[in-house]
Order: sequence, then structure tokens, then C-alpha cells
Amino acid sequence: MALIEGCRHSLEISIPVHEVESETERVVADVLKRAKLPGFRPGKVPVSLVRKQFASDIRKRVLEALIPKFLQKQFEAENLNVVGTPDIKDVHYHAGEPLTFKAEFEVVSPIELQEYKEVEVPYHDPEVTEEDVAKRLDEIREQKAQYVNIDPRPLENGDHAVVALESLGGVEGEPVKQEEMVLEIGGADTFEAFTENLRGVTPGEEKEFEVAYPAEFAAKRLAGRTVRFHATLKGLRRKELPELNDEFAQDLGDYRNVDELREAVRKSTFAQRQYEAQQEAKNQIVDKLVDAHDFPVPEVFVERQIRNHVEQSLRAMAAEGVDPNSIKLDWEKVKATQRDKAVREVKASLLLTRIAEREAIGATRDEVDKEVERLARQQREPVAALQMKFEKDGTMGRIASHIQTEKTLSFLFEHARKTA
Repeated sequence: MALIEGCRHSLEISIPVHEVESETERVVADVLKRAKLPGFRPGKVPVSLVRKQFASDIRKRVLEALIPKFLQKQFEAENLNVVGTPDIKDVHYHAGEPLTFKAEFEVVSPIELQEYKEVEVPYHDPEVTEEDVAKRLDEIREQKAQYVNIDPRPLENGDHAVVALESLGGVEGEPVKQEEMVLEIGGADTFEAFTENLRGVTPGEEKEFEVAYPAEFAAKRLAGRTVRFHATLKGLRRKELPELNDEFAQDLGDYRNVDELREAVRKSTFAQRQYEAQQEAKNQIVDKLVDAHDFPVPEVFVERQIRNHVEQSLRAMAAEGVDPNSIKLDWEKVKATQRDKAVREVKASLLLTRIAEREAIGATRDEVDKEVERLARQQREPVAALQMKFEKDGTMGRIASHIQTEKTLSFLFEHARKTA
């Protein structure tokens, strides 16, 4: 085996004459049974004529049978972990001669693990103050707020306007249309253009105006565009927040009083912050391990990673109402801009897999079953049906791989040297 570059290698293989002749005879015999030529009954066409008339088909079938077979034998003999589809070149196939060809392919290179325990990483458990708890309780009250209709009058700051909205221009495709949306006049989450144009309007009145959306606006369809809207004010509401008392706590769940609710909020806030802090620490550990290990990665893995990112972006655009088919991708440019990031992600994945093998970390059947049960509840499907589907489409393997990765990250975090 010869190294070409990185993970790409080549092999030159020669298949003995007797193997080639044996396979050729088998293919010719098979073609002979089915051959139909004018003037001959099926199966009675002379062999020499079959070889001449069907030479191209015979060659194709012999190569398709022998090349993969002997290539795989060589891979196994040399214990090669080949990924992707090999490129076959320089095929030499002539009667009475060995069949020779050259194969170029990528392999997953063996990784010589450096020290992966005791990686230094900044981390400390988060703090949750009384102010944090109070803020979260206010957020819960906001979520439970009631909006009460009030008598018609001109809109003022602090009012909640019920508006029917339709775009007249500025967006491609179907117009933006909402029969009933609620906007807080002067609110922090309300665009100034809506506030300025709706302030002073009375229910029943209509108005046209333009809204300029920033380039980073979440809805891609509107980002960076100036959209003209037709708005009809349908009603006026006042927001009423529930009181923070024992009754409110009891309505939210299994809490006897507001003190128990506060304690539950404290614990959930701590758990969320701890999770986020640990995820950040785990990411830093992986970054340090990637920096500490120098090994080539197969281009087929890198391209697959880039494609996954692109597909995720297109799905997100589709969710925002943008037709993915309208996006003209320059694949070479995409690969050039995303390659470095993709290489690091592939290296990280290969490293975590190698560490999992070293430490015998894997997903148990019970862990996989529990995840399938969780997804079944989420998707409201029978567990057995979803399990069968996952086994067919390969999702079960991806679930097991994800669990293994998460357990490996937890192992690395547990064994890291944490600094304040």
C-alpha cells in the first residue's frame, strides 16, 4: 500500500489468470442461457459468437464480480479501515493475462492517544441569587398573564394592541399575513416602527406603514428588508399579572405554598446553569484534546460534515418560509469557508470514539430503550413501532453513538482538573 496524501492511499492489485478465466467462463455461460440472436434458438448460440456480440457486457460483469472481491480481500489482509467508495483506475483486462487495476481510497488512520485525563479547564458550580429567583418568578407570572379587553380608545404606551397584519410589498412569495397578533405599544420587544405608527390609533381604524427589519432578524424571509404593511386595529387589551401567593403556587403544580415554589425555581435554575457551565467546560476539554492530537482525517468525513451543516441551514430557512431551491450554492466556496471547522469537528468525533474504546464506554441496551421511549412519548407513537422504524433506518445506531459520546464527555469532565 502506498500513501498518496493525508488519509488517501493506493493499492495495485493483480488477479491471477485462472481466477479471471474461471469468472469469465461463468459469466459467458450465464449470458449463453439468455442470449437471443436472429437465426438461433435460445441457448444454442455459439460460444464464440456470444463472446463477440456481448463482449462489453461480459467485461462489465467480470470486472464487477472480481474487483470488489479481491479488493476486499486485500483490505482484510492488511487490516485497513477503509471509508467511502474506492476509485478504481488503470484497469488492465485482456484474455490470457492477469487482471490488474489500481485502487485509491481513504482510511481512518490509527490515533495515538495523548493524555486525556487531568485536562485543565476553568469551571465552578454556578450561583443562584434571590434576585435570580425573583426574576424567574416574574417570568412565570408573565407567562400566566391574562389579557383583558378594555373599551375602545386611542392606543397608548403600555397597551396591548390586537392587530390584523398583511404585507403589501417588500417580501418574496406569499405575503406575510396574521389575522390576530398582539403587540405591546412601546414594549421592548416591539419594533419602534410598529409603536410609532400604531400609537394613537383607535380600534376599527386601518393604517399602512413601512417597517425596516435588521439584517440579523431571526425570520430570514424578512431579514434586511423594508416591508410595507396594512394593519387593522381589532381591539385593545390590558395585561393583568397574577399575584405571587400560595394560590398561584398551588395552581402551578404540587407546591403547598410560595416558599416551596421559590425553592423549586432555585433548584431548576441551578440545574440549568450547571448544565450550561458543564457543556462549556466539556467543549473546552474537547478543543484542548483536538489541539493536542495531530492526525489526518478522511476527506469523505469532512465533506459529510459540511453537507450536514448545509442541510441544517436549508431546513432552518425552509422553516422560515424561504424556498431552499431558490438558494444557489457554490459548493466549492462552501467547502473552502467551512472546511477548517468541519475538520476540527471530525477530529473531535474520532478522538471521542477512540477514548470511548480505550475506556470501554458504550451505550447499554437499557439506555437506548429509554431514549426510544422518550422519543415515542414526544412523537406520540407506539414504542414498538418507533423501535422497528429506527432499526430499519439506522437511527438506533445513531442513538447509541450519541449516548456513547455524551458518556465519554461526562467521563472527561469528571477526570478534568477544574480551576476556578
